[in-house]
Amino acid sequence: MKTSAEKISPEEYILAALSPEERLEAAFRIAREAFRGTTLKLADVEAAVSKVRRKHYAARGKKTARGR
Repeated sequence: MKTSAEKISPEEYILAALSPEERLEAAFRIAREAFRGTTLKLADVEAAVSKVRRKHYAARGKKTARGR
């Protein structure tokens, strides 16, 4: 007999159970701990975010171009 249930990781389940505000607060707490003691500036973080988004959208564009 086939099961229709998908496997969900505990991390995804925990995030799904939180409200959007609680998710944002959890993300800020994690980031605060991860970057504690570093000398990063806002410009460094913004540059990293731009780089990741650029790579993500470039890879995403390649996938949709193949499907056409």
